[in-house]
Amino acid sequence: MRTVWHASVLQEACGVFGVFAPGRDVARITFFGLYALQHRGQESAGIATCDGRTAYIHKGMGLVSQVFNEENLRPLRGHMAIGHNRYSTTGSSHIRNAQPYLIETIHGPLGVGHNGNLTNAAQLRRLLLERGVGLSSTSDSEVITQMLAAPPEVWLNGHTPDTPSGDRWVERIRAFMHLAQGAYSLVILTRDAIYAVRDPLGLRPLCLGALDEGHVVASESCALLTVGATFLREVEPGEIVRLDYNGITSFEGKPSERRALCIFEYVYFARPDSRFEGQIVHEVRQRMGRQLAREAPADADIVVGVPDSATPHAIGYSLESGIPFTEGLTKNRYIGRTFIQPDDKLRREGVRLKYNPLPANLEGRRVVLVDDSIVRGNTAGPLVQLLREGGAREVHVRVASPPVRHPCFMGVDMATYRELIAANLDVEAIRQRIGADSLAYLSLPGLLQAVGEALNLPEGSHCTACFSGQYPVEVPDWLFAEDREKLLFEGMWGV
Repeated sequence: MRTVWHASVLQEACGVFGVFAPGRDVARITFFGLYALQHRGQESAGIATCDGRTAYIHKGMGLVSQVFNEENLRPLRGHMAIGHNRYSTTGSSHIRNAQPYLIETIHGPLGVGHNGNLTNAAQLRRLLLERGVGLSSTSDSEVITQMLAAPPEVWLNGHTPDTPSGDRWVERIRAFMHLAQGAYSLVILTRDAIYAVRDPLGLRPLCLGALDEGHVVASESCALLTVGATFLREVEPGEIVRLDYNGITSFEGKPSERRALCIFEYVYFARPDSRFEGQIVHEVRQRMGRQLAREAPADADIVVGVPDSATPHAIGYSLESGIPFTEGLTKNRYIGRTFIQPDDKLRREGVRLKYNPLPANLEGRRVVLVDDSIVRGNTAGPLVQLLREGGAREVHVRVASPPVRHPCFMGVDMATYRELIAANLDVEAIRQRIGADSLAYLSLPGLLQAVGEALNLPEGSHCTACFSGQYPVEVPDWLFAEDREKLLFEGMWGV
């Protein structure tokens, strides 16, 4: 679910999962796959299955464990399934925007789960409406579903591909990829197969795994381990993969000229045990912490990480600096797992609901507080105050990523310029705002070095737009507007 009272927390990109496994309880496998991907979206969850003739679906608002139970999993029959955890990046918080989307087409059922955000969603939405297609939600994921339901020549001005694949769904996916701009990792359910699709830049992650009885696809490799699958490889940027009785078949969807995996997957979004580009996220985060210690040392007694996302960064800072790492904050991991929202006073005390200081470790100490990022700045100040109340004599904040100065339009709720603290204040002003004794960020070259240290990729292989303002795709001017939701959903399709 969306924790509206904890506004400074970055809202994760969505999580997708798919499985083709004859003889297995695919709904149950998908449930546990989504459970492993819960960190990527807490607003809604859904599962769609198919037995080769009929598709079945259940979805609802809330966490995976709140949406599903034995009673509603049992009717989800079949040998293939897709699942989705959602955080709303485009579209309001409502059950009609929950995924997967499932519709009936002339070729049987079509289900779609989408992680990402289309930067030309308004144009594609208008294209559908002009052709008489009715839309029931405000999500760009429904736009994708309806585009896939039409023959490819509808979107390609009557032209058919020069190199047909022999698969009608592959041709429809290719036609969509020809028009789509932005980020999309898709899982697609049809009567005969599961399809996995990744945008040509590879902005959002997607990987493949093997089960004894079939194959799975997931946003992160941590979900593969949870369901007993073996990691095979990542879906390549611009690739279409079909999972069916013949195993895995790969098709070129749209040629990839460069890579641009979102670097914030390494900084914050991904689970630390996931694997991207051949490296474990936890190890990369430790390298970020080490680089931060080299760039921004502090005269202190202990290193404390903001649990849990900044713990690997803090460990790296400690190892490089020689300053002991210890716990200074405990986290209530059940906050946010309830439909009961706090009243106004508790909402203002949101950080205190989630964290408590450990006075025994803090009393009289000079503390380095390591965080993964500061976005709006609403959390950093209360955390510094909590450490001081716990007995810390000094609090030096170190951030394991550069200042976030630009909004994201590729599937992450990265706020607007007005809301981003680093877009409006310099480092010293932010330090004063949060009440720290000192404040320093990891440099962008330092972040790129930490992420790319073990990789042999060309320069510019990761999206750093939220730090640098250099977007890997063209972003329409209207998306930068404070009222962009209104512009998109109140009929101004031509913006």
